[in-house]
Amino acid sequence: MRCPQGWVAVCTTDDLTPGRGVAALLPDGTQAALFADRAGQTYAIANRDPFTGAQVLSRGLTGSADGRAFVASPLLKQRFDLASGDCLDDPEVAVAAYPVRTRGGERDS
Repeated sequence: MRCPQGWVAVCTTDDLTPGRGVAALLPDGTQAALFADRAGQTYAIANRDPFTGAQVLSRGLTGSADGRAFVASPLLKQRFDLASGDCLDDPEVAVAAYPVRTRGGERDS
């Protein structure tokens, strides 16, 4: 994934299970939540739930609404679009979304 420090290798595609998240510690000390859907699309968003401050989005439930893949926070259940980071339940709230690329069987973040 690409974070403010540049491209960072986080895990391989084998480390991602569709429907489940993986948390990663980034070079600046922040955390990201990585996901893969059943079609093989990969996503990375900030792991911090902006409503509670807890680093838990990687543990949320995934789904889709109106064709948009999302993760629901395991705490208060707000849904975050995996592509944009926008909160589907509160348009004034969003988390960072990071570009993801897969290279040679490895995922870069």
